[in-house]
Amino acid sequence: MRLFTRICWALLGIVFIFSGLIKLNDPVGTAIKLEEYFEVFAVDVPSLTGFFEFFKGQSRFLSIGFSSLEVILGAALLLRWYMRQTLLALLALLVFFGFLTFYSAAFNKVTDCGCFGDFLKLTPWTSFTKDLVLLALWVRVFTGQRYLRHRFITGTAGLMAMTFVSALAIGIGVRALGHLPYFDFLPYKVGNNIGQLMKPAKPAKYRYTFERNGETKEFDDFPSDSTWKYKAMTLLNPEESRPVITDLTVTDTEGNDATQQLLTGNKLVLVVQNSNKADRERFEQLNALFAAAAKSRKNIGIMTITSTSAGKFDAFRHEVNLATPYYFTDATVLKTMIRSNPGLLVLHNGIVRAKYHYHDIPALFQIEKVL
Repeated sequence: MRLFTRICWALLGIVFIFSGLIKLNDPVGTAIKLEEYFEVFAVDVPSLTGFFEFFKGQSRFLSIGFSSLEVILGAALLLRWYMRQTLLALLALLVFFGFLTFYSAAFNKVTDCGCFGDFLKLTPWTSFTKDLVLLALWVRVFTGQRYLRHRFITGTAGLMAMTFVSALAIGIGVRALGHLPYFDFLPYKVGNNIGQLMKPAKPAKYRYTFERNGETKEFDDFPSDSTWKYKAMTLLNPEESRPVITDLTVTDTEGNDATQQLLTGNKLVLVVQNSNKADRERFEQLNALFAAAAKSRKNIGIMTITSTSAGKFDAFRHEVNLATPYYFTDATVLKTMIRSNPGLLVLHNGIVRAKYHYHDIPALFQIEKVL
């Protein structure tokens, strides 16, 4: 029982640290997921709409706060620092996360809880099951605290260690918030071929079920014998036969499809997710970069993609003196493309060569180097 308790203790601490670090890797993505939950609750509990709308506006702060707390509590558990208090705090988090995942699963509200960011996507019921397993680990650790009496740190040393862990966790999240994720798990990460990801990796394969005279039989190919009566068809390779990118459609101001234009040649793409929330102070530097890129021997085409309505964006581009051709696509696509507003993508025939946060606007030679 001592060994089993210690295994549960180690697993519980490691999972919380891992979960927190994955979220801190992409705090903007975690904030987007929190916004989804707040939007759902604002609709489902109309009497508290204002309450949830307020917290929706604080989603980035909450993203770093909750994610850092997971790391801090996981580290405190592994170091056995104030074990009882740490376990009670972990229980509060488990109950909170368990409620969210159960609500998502039972009412089909948020299809991915974001428990492990974009690194590992879980269905709502899988997420809820994961929370139940963690709760079982917690119960074993809580009831077996007598096997974990030896503290690894105490007193001033413990306080200093936990202060360091807290500063490190928060620092990781704050830096990722002001730049791009350390590790990109999204479909538009550097090195990915967008055009290829818009096509299935393999053709769809089906298994056909037919019936004749009370006999049921499965076929890999559609039978030519008309005496068999069709019953069902099963897709055998759903993941391989479904494109990774399914929602990218770029249109011009006239509504014409310009997706292939984006995926052809050398492109420097400015992504403006929402003109109301875009950092306007960066456009002087961006405009200088675009002017230099237009003269490049690399024949770099310059495009701006936004989800803002045509009228609003036209007013915005005049305000910031943005002279590039502009196109439109879905807001969710742009949030998936890059965690920055505005942000830059460098493409070569649809292959993502580089991505830049508006805090890290490159010089022209850096762009030419990757093309």
